[in-house]
Amino acid sequence: PQLFVIHYSLFIFQEVIRMKNLLLIVNPHSGKAKMRTALLGVVEIFSKADYNVTVYPTRARSDATRKIETLKTGDYDIIVVCGGDGTLNEVITGLMRAKIDTPIGYIPAGTLNEWSSGLGISRTIRSAANDIVGGKEITLDIGRFGNDYFTYTASFGAFTSASYSANQEVKNVLGQAAYFFEGVKALGNIKPIPLKFEANGKVYEDEYLFGAVSNSMSVGGIVKFSEKIVKLNDGLFEVLLIKNPSNILKLQPLVDGILKHDLDREGMEFFHTDKIIVSGCGGLDWTLDGEHAASDQRVVIQNIKQAVRFIVPNKGEA
Repeated sequence: PQLFVIHYSLFIFQEVIRMKNLLLIVNPHSGKAKMRTALLGVVEIFSKADYNVTVYPTRARSDATRKIETLKTGDYDIIVVCGGDGTLNEVITGLMRAKIDTPIGYIPAGTLNEWSSGLGISRTIRSAANDIVGGKEITLDIGRFGNDYFTYTASFGAFTSASYSANQEVKNVLGQAAYFFEGVKALGNIKPIPLKFEANGKVYEDEYLFGAVSNSMSVGGIVKFSEKIVKLNDGLFEVLLIKNPSNILKLQPLVDGILKHDLDREGMEFFHTDKIIVSGCGGLDWTLDGEHAASDQRVVIQNIKQAVRFIVPNKGEA
C-alpha cells in the first residue's frame, strides 16, 4: 500500500508539473460580442490542452494594459487575447512597459482584425483557440510612438479617424461598413497637413493628406502591401506618405495607385526605415492600431525588432 501511495503521488505530481498557466484577456464588447457565448468553449479547449485558465474580462479602456503591468515574468506561461486590435495593443503595451517576455496568442473578435489575417490567424473563435494550442512561436517587431506602442500601424490623415470615431454599437451592427460610413462623413474635413519627416538621412517636407508608419500587410483595409515588401520581424517599418495634390486632377492617380497597390506614383513617398522623426505634428490626431492618439510637436517613431513572442498557426511560414 505504501508503494502504491508513493507511485500515485508521483503520478499526481507529474500531472501538476505538466499543467501550464494561461491568462485569457477578454474584451466582452469587441466586435459583435461573440466571445460572450463562445467563452466556455474556448476555456474547454485550453483546459483539455493542460492549461490552468484564468479569465480576465476587461472593464474599460486601457484596463488590459493595467492588468498586464501588475504581472511578473513567470506568472503565466502564455497570455491569450480575445478582442479587437485595440485590446491586443493594450496587452502588448503592458508587456513592453513591464518588460515581460511571455508569449502571446490572439483570438480575433473585433470588427476588422486586419492585422491578424496577415499571420494566417482564423477569424473563427474556436479555430483560433485550437491553432494556439497547436501553434508555433515566432517573434514580431513592435512600434514605439513616443511613450506609447503599436502593433501594426501609426497613421494620420484621410479616413484614419474612422476606426476610433465610429460608435462601438454601430460597429457591432454594421461591421466593416461602419468604418466606411464614418470615413465618408469625414471626407469634408480632410485638410492638407504641413509636416516634416526625417528618416534614413533624408528629409521629407510637404503638405500631406495621409501617412502611415506600419508593420502590416494592410492599413485601414484600404492600403495593401505586397508580401514581397513586408516582413514582420525584420526591424523595419513600411512608410507611406501621400502628398496633397496641386489640383483635383492629380488626386485620381493617387487613389488609383492605392487601389492597385502601385506605390510608385507622383505624390507618393514609400520607403523602409527603423526610425522616423515627425515634426510639426502638435495637436495632430493619430491612430495607433485603430485607437486615437495625440502627439507632441515632435514625435519619434522607433521599430523595436523582434520585441514580442507570438503564437501563430502551425501551417508553414507566417
